[in-house]
Amino acid sequence: MEITLPISKRIIFSILLITNMLMATRISLSRSIHPILKRYPFSRSFRVPQSFPKSHPCPLWSSSFSFCIQSLHKSTSPSTCFSSLSSLSPPSMAAATAASLGEDIQGNPLLQDFEFPPFDAVEAMHVRPAIRALLKTLESDLEDLERTVEPSWPKLVEPLEKIVDRLSVVWGIVNHLKSVKDTAELRAAIEDVQPEKVKFQLRLGQSKPIYNAFKAIRESPDWQTLSEAQKRIVESHIRDAVLNGVSLEDDKRDQFNKIEQELERLSQKFEENVLDATKKFEKLITDKKEIDGLPATARGLAAETAKSKGHENATPEDGPWILTLDGPSFLSVMQHAKNRALREEVYCSFVTRASSGDLDNTPIIDQILKLRLEKAKLLNYNNYAEVSMAVKMATVDKAEELLEKLCSASWNPAVQDMEDLKSYSKSQGAFEADSLNHWDINFWSERLRESKYSINEEELRPYFSLPKVMDGLFNLANALFGIVIEPADGLAPVWNKDVRFYCVKDSSGTPIAYFYFDPYSRPSEKKGGAWMDEVVSRSRVLSHNGSAVRLPIAHMICNQTPPVGDKPSLMTFHEVETVFHEFGHALQHMLTKQDEGLVAGIRGIEWDAVELPSQFMENWCYHRDTLMSIAKHYQTGESLPEDVYLKLLSARTFRAGSLSLRQIRFASVDLELHTKYTPGGSESIYDVDQRVSRRTQVIPPLPEDRFLCSFSHIFAGGYAAGYYSYKWAEVLSADAFSAFEDAGLDDSKAVKETGRKFRETILALGGGKAPLEVFIEFRGRAPSPEALLRHNGLLPVTATA
Repeated sequence: MEITLPISKRIIFSILLITNMLMATRISLSRSIHPILKRYPFSRSFRVPQSFPKSHPCPLWSSSFSFCIQSLHKSTSPSTCFSSLSSLSPPSMAAATAASLGEDIQGNPLLQDFEFPPFDAVEAMHVRPAIRALLKTLESDLEDLERTVEPSWPKLVEPLEKIVDRLSVVWGIVNHLKSVKDTAELRAAIEDVQPEKVKFQLRLGQSKPIYNAFKAIRESPDWQTLSEAQKRIVESHIRDAVLNGVSLEDDKRDQFNKIEQELERLSQKFEENVLDATKKFEKLITDKKEIDGLPATARGLAAETAKSKGHENATPEDGPWILTLDGPSFLSVMQHAKNRALREEVYCSFVTRASSGDLDNTPIIDQILKLRLEKAKLLNYNNYAEVSMAVKMATVDKAEELLEKLCSASWNPAVQDMEDLKSYSKSQGAFEADSLNHWDINFWSERLRESKYSINEEELRPYFSLPKVMDGLFNLANALFGIVIEPADGLAPVWNKDVRFYCVKDSSGTPIAYFYFDPYSRPSEKKGGAWMDEVVSRSRVLSHNGSAVRLPIAHMICNQTPPVGDKPSLMTFHEVETVFHEFGHALQHMLTKQDEGLVAGIRGIEWDAVELPSQFMENWCYHRDTLMSIAKHYQTGESLPEDVYLKLLSARTFRAGSLSLRQIRFASVDLELHTKYTPGGSESIYDVDQRVSRRTQVIPPLPEDRFLCSFSHIFAGGYAAGYYSYKWAEVLSADAFSAFEDAGLDDSKAVKETGRKFRETILALGGGKAPLEVFIEFRGRAPSPEALLRHNGLLPVTATA
């Protein structure tokens, strides 16, 4: 999974204990450094600006890549969900902002008081005046704070949180709409005001009065009276202020700020190029023979796409059909199209996206890497990876060591995977059997999986309709964590008719959180991938109308196959896993009990620990009772046959070595580019990718592979020198799930008790406590990689006499 306008992230604390423990075996775990108002995949700790990370994405090529879910529950009365939600926009702030620029601003939806963001009313024309008005007000508030600041919570942290949050919420609305409802006008408006926004972020992050006040708190006699969460906020701000250039001399600080401005612009342009390049590819097919093998759902989607492009009479049976590079279309071709030439064309187009012409990201990547290195040098680090690791659990050495050990554990199984494919394809008379290429791997893997386990993902779709999957997911959340999730459509404005809105209640029926769910792919306006992000976080300081706290709100965004005709959205098993994954992120945001807004929910959690809840939730897709509760045929209501469930369970480790190496390639090239690569040197970025791939891939990438040009995780998201985080967090998540295995997955009482403990620790404590300490509080010991190796089938088999 890709989390949006949060407050910066992770809080300092290096833990050699966990890194040494993890490295002692062959497994891994998994982000990067970014300031306070950055919009990264999830939000995290409290921090100072640089640029805003993106929303939390799913790992590339994982089961959670590019897809999600949608809910088709019927709308119910939302009145009971509304009672305890306070306004997201402080009336005084909105009024002051409007008054500062006159009457014409007062009708701007971005500057109004609202219970929920006015996603349906915001247009591109509102962005420039709203952001400029808001920045003017916040600049005045910041000046007032600097003039009156005292080293105390009420006089420093609380007013600072209000400033940070106000910009987070408003910019978050704008940034979110760009991700899900992109237009040329919105892009232009954001591009115009983005430098002003970054300038304010830098001004805030480099405020010496605020920095000195935080240091004074740490050095005061009252330090020991602060809660653990408050101490982490203070330590985090001091560290992040330094990483944001507060200690630099004037000329170096000016250079630093120019770098930050340019990095923000380049990242934005990178992502736009990827979206435009993805949209640009359209393959019109009129001969049904060319798409032989494509399942009915894929043909239906391709026909719907053709209709939207002017082919009004297109049908799934007779076409014409239009294939795209959007996730559902691309993967269907790779897995099922018998036409090898078509697979090759689509594959090559996919791995060369945004690498030529006006959309070429190559010079953008070169400039990003150059500026990141310059930034690191200004901060007295050897490379950008060291800057990134300053706010993570791992170090560069430990991350590299982890990847190396995992690569060693995965290599032989991956080699065997390839031999199995060659043997099987040869047995099927494939002329390419002795020279399988990249566009053959997924196709023959799917055929081998069908043969070996008698499982056909497309034939399983009727058992995984979105309504049933969502019902089962919500029932699981109730069983594990004691919460009730109800549809609340109509309570909050949405940006698209397919978006669902939900209210989360505790066991007493009291609302504790809300979330939006945007399930379907919309290639013309919505970026690819799947992610979760915060809309607002839980906060005591920002409560209103007599409530004790402001309740958290999240959104889950996916790109799964939409309904075709009169059928509901029928999901692949991988899409089911994606839904569970993103919901795990949302749970950590929504079930937090942390009232300090700067470390509530996903804020303040070290980047390489944030994937724990999401990857943890994926494990439940293989739990018999859970799976059987969602796997009901959408027409007959028939349950998934028991033998099919057992085959799914057996297939869980199918090609585990190969899939592991894919992630290792991405993580390794990320670290290589941010540690050893010299921008402008004799080696190009593609040379680095090829060199890394020779030791991490059984079949190296094509010479013309330009995957890096669409690697948004590290060039337009929060994963620069942090992609390893996915593997790092896998250790934590697998070990956390093993606590339920130890308790007994068939023992409902034990599962409920273990779920309560998971909620009270992993999900409740947010960034207010170091993740290693949180894990130990839940598990009773430090993490072990044994569970991950076991789940992946990579533990060595002990010989028996």
